[in-house]
Amino acid sequence: MTSTTPNIEKHLHEMLRDAPMMNDSNSAVHSGFTNLQVQNSSKNCSQYSDKEQNSSPFVGSKESSKFPLTKIETLKCWSVSTYKCTRQLMYEKLGKTSRTVDKDLEIRIEFLRDTQKKYSNLSRLTKILSSHFYYVVQTQQALSEAFSDLSQKSPELQEEFKSNSETQRALSKNGEMLLNALNTFLSTMNTLCNKTIEDTLMTVRQYEAARIEYDAYRMDLEILAQTPRCDANTIKIDEAQLNYQKYKEEFEKLRNDVEVKLKFLEDNRIKVMRNQLLLLNNAVAAYFSGNQELLESTLKNFCIKNNKLSSIPVPWVER
Repeated sequence: MTSTTPNIEKHLHEMLRDAPMMNDSNSAVHSGFTNLQVQNSSKNCSQYSDKEQNSSPFVGSKESSKFPLTKIETLKCWSVSTYKCTRQLMYEKLGKTSRTVDKDLEIRIEFLRDTQKKYSNLSRLTKILSSHFYYVVQTQQALSEAFSDLSQKSPELQEEFKSNSETQRALSKNGEMLLNALNTFLSTMNTLCNKTIEDTLMTVRQYEAARIEYDAYRMDLEILAQTPRCDANTIKIDEAQLNYQKYKEEFEKLRNDVEVKLKFLEDNRIKVMRNQLLLLNNAVAAYFSGNQELLESTLKNFCIKNNKLSSIPVPWVER
């Protein structure tokens, strides 16, 4: 691996110089470590920039400016770190280097992503049901009004029209309660998928970006450790060791953060979903069995207000 590294790095330099921005399956992770590198570079290069400026013969002259030098050094550090991480990703794809793997954690992360995907689909289907059912309830109200009007204008069929009007009115009233239950379920699912789970996945993406940084600097240290011992190489090895230790600590911290968030999320997810599935099941069962008392009791137990149809927004349907 050592003998082929200079040639590979030469080709990588040429590719990165001429190639456009990457746009593949690792783009999210690439964006993550890019953002991390911008922050880290600003912090790590500030001291170096100040040292360079203090030793410069132009300090104090009118032509000198601290701000441009700081920006240049920050860009330089960011570019080097981004190159190392991009190289690490490419080496991993080519099978020319190893990656740090936590199998148990990766299984849990993959399960979370799959869960978010399935919950989002469940939410989408519930939105479609709620949207269609909204128009059913609206039609039932219109039918009730039409039957009521005809009962007054048709004495010979007054009782029959009146009975149908009352039936449709009762159905629409129960439908309003079911719609409120459906909308509560949708709101909770939206919060769970797009806020709670997404917040954990944001930390996961930061952890994955830190993993790439850690492996990139670990590979640098391993390569330098194989070079002949001399004063210049010793300085490089010491610097690489410091960088390796820094990124290792950051990687381990984010890994601990992910584990804590996954544990907390799992407990919260089970509790929320058990509660919402019970609400949905009881409300649907009570409505279609015609049990108005059970339907009202369900909404009361889950502290859901029985809003009128006119105040219930039409749910958005994905097309």
